[in-house]
Amino acid sequence: MIAPPIPENEQERLALLYELLLLDTPPERRLDKIVEFAAGEFDVPICLISLVDANRQWFKARVGLDACETPRDVSFCAHALGGESLLLIEDTLQDPRFRDNPLVTGAPHIRFYAGAPLIMRDGLAIGTLCLIDTRPRTLDAVAVAILRSLRDLAVLELGAQGVEAGDA
Repeated sequence: MIAPPIPENEQERLALLYELLLLDTPPERRLDKIVEFAAGEFDVPICLISLVDANRQWFKARVGLDACETPRDVSFCAHALGGESLLLIEDTLQDPRFRDNPLVTGAPHIRFYAGAPLIMRDGLAIGTLCLIDTRPRTLDAVAVAILRSLRDLAVLELGAQGVEAGDA
């Protein structure tokens, strides 16, 4: 397993994440609806809005996973923070970064991952909207466009949530 790299803008990224006051907050119906829709649309057992802090990925919204967080060092989502494009792993067993990851070799037995970075102001990614399956698969161009649109909706909701929380 290859641990996720630390983005060059990590301090700024973390400062924004903490400023938004989103971590460890109650579920939000609008965000829950996004992951519920995405899980159904893409026919995946797991869909998450994951926020990545210094030590963990915490799930602001989730479908198909009981855990509310996992350590950052085994996080798929942390690998997606460094870029603006979708991180697509069609078969985790074929990718040296993930094939011996405990989330692949054990529960929830991840074989497919697609993570769209949640890019907020100043180009800073605070997490991902991700799709997870227990079988290898791919996404066509239409599916990628839909995932990016849902990610954009999640970004709008998270920004609104953070602004509201910051004003309270």
